[in-house]
Amino acid sequence: MSTPELTQISKFLSLVLRHNPQRIGIELDAAGWTDIEALLAKAGQAGKPITRELLEKIVAESDKQRFAISDDGSRVRANQGHSVEVDLELPVVAPPELLYHGTADRFLPSILRTGLERRNRHHVHLTANRATAIDVGSRYGRPVVLSVAARRMVEAGHEFRCSANGVWLVEAVAVEFIEVQS
Repeated sequence: MSTPELTQISKFLSLVLRHNPQRIGIELDAAGWTDIEALLAKAGQAGKPITRELLEKIVAESDKQRFAISDDGSRVRANQGHSVEVDLELPVVAPPELLYHGTADRFLPSILRTGLERRNRHHVHLTANRATAIDVGSRYGRPVVLSVAARRMVEAGHEFRCSANGVWLVEAVAVEFIEVQS
């Protein structure tokens, strides 16, 4: 299977596992998991045939590690980025001193007025890797990297979680914790 085809299937999985499970008639449990066999059957019925082997390949080889398979191998879920109500059951953890957020320069005026808001997602997504922030920002236009004073935020009472694929999650980031890097 070619890379563009794998990308299309990964996007489809993101859609149904993060935003719109009812599109193919699957249900996510409270923690975002769904039965793999049900997912594969419903995806096939929706004209998106996916084999177990292909699903496992996408989960294992995705550069962003967007998905996880349960320890018993029976369920799959997205690691973060949901717009549907789920509780990923991620523990509160201490972040590094600085984290980064990539965005496009056209969003900078709004961010500098209101901070980083989760919008239709459950959390603001941050990374410990500046290069990743640049890549994310590049998807939306000319990239700008913002540094976030994560340790100061913790001292001010904010809680951070880290998803299985290393994405740092927080409810919001106020302007006083943001510095423009580039």
